[in-house]
Amino acid sequence: MVLVDTSVFIAYFKQSESVPCRKMRHLIENDLPYGICNYVYQELLQGALNKNEFDLLKDYLEPLPFFDLKYGRQSYESAARLYFDCRRKGITVRSSIDLIIAEIAIENGLYLLHDDKDYMMISEVNKALKFY
Repeated sequence: MVLVDTSVFIAYFKQSESVPCRKMRHLIENDLPYGICNYVYQELLQGALNKNEFDLLKDYLEPLPFFDLKYGRQSYESAARLYFDCRRKGITVRSSIDLIIAEIAIENGLYLLHDDKDYMMISEVNKALKFY
């Protein structure tokens, strides 16, 4: 199963020809399983330009599988540990949300489809983060 990050959806909706967008099209065209998390859902909805777009996004996203952190407070501690471990290696992850999304992928054994260099840096420190 693939967890799709906001960065891919944004590029996909703009009809980008980037590698992540081609992978997204492959998922859709081949009816392969993918899902999102609540953070991606929120980020996409808050980017809507008007009510019509908001409603279209909501209708498109709602049927997808949603994944979440599995271990309550311990999951947030693990996401913070990802940040801590990255900083110790001289890597600064710019987004706390990216750390949580990475943790969701790790905890649920999901492949992450993204277009965001923060995830590449996180994977240098934690090999459990796998990409599609």
